[in-house]
Amino acid sequence: MLIALAAGAVLWVNRDMTPAAGAGAGTIALRLTQHNQLPRDLQPYAGLGTWVDGFDYGPAYTKSGTPPISPLAVDEMAASSVKTVFLQAVRDDSRSPDGIVDHALVEQFLIRAHRRGLRVVGWYLPKFTDLDADFRNLLKIADFEVLGHRFDGVAVDIEAVEDVTDVPERNQRLVDLSARLRSRSGHDAIGAIVLPPVLTEVVNLRYWPDFPWSEIDPFYDVWLPMSYWTFRSASSGYHDGYTYNDESTRRLRNNLGDQTAVVHGIGGIGDLVTDEELDRFAQSLVDDRAVGGSIYDWSSMTPATRAALAQRFATGPAAQLPAPP
Repeated sequence: MLIALAAGAVLWVNRDMTPAAGAGAGTIALRLTQHNQLPRDLQPYAGLGTWVDGFDYGPAYTKSGTPPISPLAVDEMAASSVKTVFLQAVRDDSRSPDGIVDHALVEQFLIRAHRRGLRVVGWYLPKFTDLDADFRNLLKIADFEVLGHRFDGVAVDIEAVEDVTDVPERNQRLVDLSARLRSRSGHDAIGAIVLPPVLTEVVNLRYWPDFPWSEIDPFYDVWLPMSYWTFRSASSGYHDGYTYNDESTRRLRNNLGDQTAVVHGIGGIGDLVTDEELDRFAQSLVDDRAVGGSIYDWSSMTPATRAALAQRFATGPAAQLPAPP
């Protein structure tokens, strides 16, 4: 373990913290150790976030073996005012044989992000075919730790419909999985990454009908609707950074019966958004009293888009977002 840490130290250590020549692995590990873990509260969902999925950084998910994103990207994220990295740490995929996308790289993302003052939320996409396997995979995030560093939150990506096509059965499995995770997590905040209600209630009523909003409401603390307006047509009226996210947020809260439900809105897709759409998305977050927002994902955004998004959260409309309760 210490040999591996020493080999990867160049990725994890700040220039001013790089050990002197001849420093041992134990010295490196000591300097990288986090002694005081932060609570898993709502703070990681506040402000500007960014997204990294397994295809972005996992060597097994690229033909060349050289993914577009490495832990070094954390430095640019920090410079772009990002507060939280949402990292797909675990996948139900044969390319991740032990579940973790890439154990060493996940360690490096965690340590480097924490040393730059960023939070990291680990997320997982359950397919609902094997609830025990899905639960184990979520626990791999909850229990992951390296040198005292652990994920600052766990979020469930609730969107898989292909494998379990019977809707009542899928709903029950979602409720059961959510209840098991809540029971295991105690008072830790858990995030629900959900389909935007406009998609399921207006655009395509057959995508996931009768979604069990009220049944899963007790198990989650923050809601992250995937309001990807870039997927919608202009003629629908929903290809708009404000309209799609605003209506989805209002519908989500109505479905939950809770107008104070904590929301972090996700827009996308990064290489398709315009500056005007970013303005409107940021304003929707403010008007809907969201605590944070993000665009999916870091890899797809150009440097110019990343800078424009950072500006909306630094001095633009999203600078007015309220703090989490």
